[in-house]
Amino acid sequence: MADLIKIPPLDILVVAPHPDDAELGMGGAILHYKSIGYRIGVIDLTDGEPTPHGSTTIRAEETTAATSILGLDWRGNLGLPNRSVQATLEARAQLAGVFRQLKPRILFAPYWVDAHPDHVAAVELIEAARFWSKLSKTDMPGEPHHPSRILYYHCIHLRVVEKPAFVLDISLFWEQKLAAIECYRSQFIVGRPSEPPTFIDRLRDQAAFWGWSIGTAYGEPFASREPLGLASLRDLV
Repeated sequence: MADLIKIPPLDILVVAPHPDDAELGMGGAILHYKSIGYRIGVIDLTDGEPTPHGSTTIRAEETTAATSILGLDWRGNLGLPNRSVQATLEARAQLAGVFRQLKPRILFAPYWVDAHPDHVAAVELIEAARFWSKLSKTDMPGEPHHPSRILYYHCIHLRVVEKPAFVLDISLFWEQKLAAIECYRSQFIVGRPSEPPTFIDRLRDQAAFWGWSIGTAYGEPFASREPLGLASLRDLV
């Protein structure tokens, strides 16, 4: 990822522990913000393998297909080991270097409470890298940069319903989000029970629940550790 410095700054960078987490947690938000002209990238921390029905090659092909549907401006992989993500100093410097070169205004990270150790470690890593990315007198690539805000998408392995800071209406983009998720056949279709409710059925139910919570068809929840400021009430649904 040596040529990142040549990429125009991003508005949003989504950090995902594994390929498919960005699609699951905020595929609708990515499509929504792309539709209004935002520059958006995804950095997957691992390749997500091994899994029962996947391989490095299969997962890469699935990721490429999903990336095309989302219309991302950039996607990369940090190359950390799947199932063994740790917030080490080396990984922190790697990720901070990505932040410094891509210069995103807003970071999105997985929700901080989860059963998956990779997701929990990823949050610690992302928050630390965000701080390190603004440091001077360092050999990290790029110039000092501090993303103005970090928000958290819900892609969790616990059957809990956490109260979000806000829910984004993704009704216009649900079908595209679903198409991106279905690119990952090795994860969500092959080897999964075919009798309803299927995994995809459950995803639709969850999106419909969050849509119901704000009076729309489909929604995605997001959390924040800090208060959110509003310039106006114009865009409230």
